[in-house]
Amino acid sequence: MASYMHARHNLQAKNGQTALPVHSSEGDATIPVSFDNSHKVNSNDPFADHIDHGVTQAPYEKSFSPYDFNGGTTLAISGEDYAIVAADTRLSTGYEILCRNVTKLHQLTSKCVLGSAGCKTDIDQLRSVLDINMKEYTHNHRKEMSTPSVAQMLGNTLYYKRFFPYYSFNVLAGVDSEGKGAVYSYDAIGSFERTPVTATGSGQSFLIPLLDNVIKHNNRNDEKRPLPAEEVVEIVKDAFVTAGERDIYTGDMLEIMVIRESGITKITFPLKAD
Repeated sequence: MASYMHARHNLQAKNGQTALPVHSSEGDATIPVSFDNSHKVNSNDPFADHIDHGVTQAPYEKSFSPYDFNGGTTLAISGEDYAIVAADTRLSTGYEILCRNVTKLHQLTSKCVLGSAGCKTDIDQLRSVLDINMKEYTHNHRKEMSTPSVAQMLGNTLYYKRFFPYYSFNVLAGVDSEGKGAVYSYDAIGSFERTPVTATGSGQSFLIPLLDNVIKHNNRNDEKRPLPAEEVVEIVKDAFVTAGERDIYTGDMLEIMVIRESGITKITFPLKAD
């Protein structure tokens, strides 16, 4: 009781003075203390007795990001004489679906396809730069660029923007000069490797364990056998159905491109729309 009376006495002593501190995450402020009407600064001011809680008037930091993650999943698998690249068509931001029919696959040559997940605007810009470089190469050399050369050009293009990188996570699939399937995996700044299987995007963590076991045959005791393209297509469908059940950014429609020496075959498959 004594401590309460002491605090009240100190408070009464500060009558009419700006004395009470208010702490918040938006900034610190003080409240004017008054027990009569003698402390009104301006009776015509509607905010004279207003207490700023740091929501509208106290200065606070605002942030801006040039990037947006628009979700989606891409996958690529190489075979003996084919390569398969697949991606869903959902375009999202946060918890909103912006579009249900946006392709993440981009054909660069008659034997090479790029799959990209990440920020849609950066992906579009990357595709434009690659298309310009491809056309320049074709005009200068009178032939298409080979798949390994495209892979190197993509790595160089991403590395050139390493200080303000394209927010794009890419897979490249095609057939090389020997007719064998070639798949390349990339990070955001151009480091890449040739690998039997790869996946990027929001559903990557759901696809990679399945592909490691079924396609790469990791941690298995039975004999590994070559898989025909038709069987791999069915595995890809099952993989995306699995990812769509667990990843809200993967869904609507699945696009699959089977790349062979003779050309590219496109297959579509419906996924969950919710």
